[in-house]
Amino acid sequence: MRKNLRNIGLIAIGLATGVFATLQISASAQQPDSLAPLPLDQLRLFAEVFGQIKHDYVVPVDDDKLITAAIKGMVASLDPHSSYLDKTDYEELQEQTKGSFAGLGIEISTEDGLIKVISPIEDTPAFRAGIRPGDLITRINDLPVRGMTLDQAVKQMRGAPGSKVLLTIYRKTDDRTFPLTVTRAIIKVQSVKTKILSPGYAYVRITSFQERTVPDLATQLQDIARQQPNLKGLILDLRNNGGGLLQSAVGVAGAFLPDDSVVVSTNGQIADSRQVYRDTYENYRLPSFDSDPLKNEPAEFKTVPIIVLTNAYTASASEIVAGALQDHHRALVMGKTTFGKGSVQTVRPLTADTALRLTTAYYYTPLGRSIQNTGIRPDIPVDQYAGGDPDDAFVSREVDYSNHLANTQDPNAQKEEALREQERMDELRQLEEANDKKTPEQRQADRDRKPVEFGSADDFMLQQAMNQFAGKPVQESKSPMEQRLAQTKPEQSASAPIAVKPALPSVPGASAVIPASAPPAPQPASQAQ
Repeated sequence: MRKNLRNIGLIAIGLATGVFATLQISASAQQPDSLAPLPLDQLRLFAEVFGQIKHDYVVPVDDDKLITAAIKGMVASLDPHSSYLDKTDYEELQEQTKGSFAGLGIEISTEDGLIKVISPIEDTPAFRAGIRPGDLITRINDLPVRGMTLDQAVKQMRGAPGSKVLLTIYRKTDDRTFPLTVTRAIIKVQSVKTKILSPGYAYVRITSFQERTVPDLATQLQDIARQQPNLKGLILDLRNNGGGLLQSAVGVAGAFLPDDSVVVSTNGQIADSRQVYRDTYENYRLPSFDSDPLKNEPAEFKTVPIIVLTNAYTASASEIVAGALQDHHRALVMGKTTFGKGSVQTVRPLTADTALRLTTAYYYTPLGRSIQNTGIRPDIPVDQYAGGDPDDAFVSREVDYSNHLANTQDPNAQKEEALREQERMDELRQLEEANDKKTPEQRQADRDRKPVEFGSADDFMLQQAMNQFAGKPVQESKSPMEQRLAQTKPEQSASAPIAVKPALPSVPGASAVIPASAPPAPQPASQAQ
């Protein structure tokens, strides 16, 4: 028996060494002179554990399953956005990049062992069924979610278009649990939506940053220019935009910035992670178009006054756009403090159908600000509802992840995190006290309150943006935390990188760098279902 166990251990050492060598070879192409030797003692320990599982576990376990789980656990332990992409993960990410996939239409992550809805995607089954940001999914088709990995939950929710899935939802804001049946469909996300709000004022909503976002935006801007030759103001809505392709974010920012403006810069351990991305065609070019879509952009969009709308679910690539327009004084940011994901993920293929998504850099706004954990703070804080947003106490941001990266610029980061948590607890207590005093009718009204339809006549934040353009009073946020953060003005930092060569083609969870030969394969901080 001991001989068999030893043989299994030797096999495991070979497997482990192969796995680690694969990762090392992949990385060595990027940083050949800085890699440490393989930690043999730790690999032996890994092999011993592997051998014990193979020999003693109650049922036989597949080698590939064990190795894949070990790699995924190792990478996931680093931070919330690093991950190993197996064949299924890799294919799904490429589908999402193109803006079409089969599912329900929700961005999800995990919270306390449950599946948390980051955002329902507009015009999808989940959105139409009434799923809201912050909802927790406790059961899928009567299977408890607790104990499932995110990948397992994804597989349960995805399925053939037209088939149904039964979700059990816990809504913290109402303190109630209820079932919801959603019919799966092919999700085709229209990333750019526009409308004329009133003579001289246009509305542009970007739901995500996909391969076709910049060409579609260019087309829509030309339509706006034809309809409104005397444009006075434009509202750019980035609420609930969880990110996407970095190239697309650079192109969108470039549509409104002076030519050759810095949009974002990155800084990391290896040379390729130290880049400056300007709004030039080479930095927003993608395989889906072969000429510059912004070449014939109407000139007025470089100077028209802009208001950018943000909320807590404005994340990643959309934070890059908001930060660039804010730093260049091209736009006034209005709404809520954004999610606060200020890191860059590199997606590097390992085999023909697997890849490693690894955090390789921090990114910085044009003035050198790191927004990691802090987000983009609005110039004018405004609530989503006229009566305030008490549900904000339930909102989770980057800083709430247990293994989030630190903000290396901010010496008071830990103090700020503790203060924010205390403010949240105070808001929760106040919310509980207010709820205790509500009548049954008022509680039912809360349950019946529908999410705001962005861009509609009932969109309070949009109304305040129009008031700002018209010189009318703007009702600022009732949140003490938002008011305090708005008064804090981050200063330019010297830690932003300086690059001398063009940036590589990139994709993010919000922003991620990949080799030029690899197909775009972004993954958001959450997953879209």
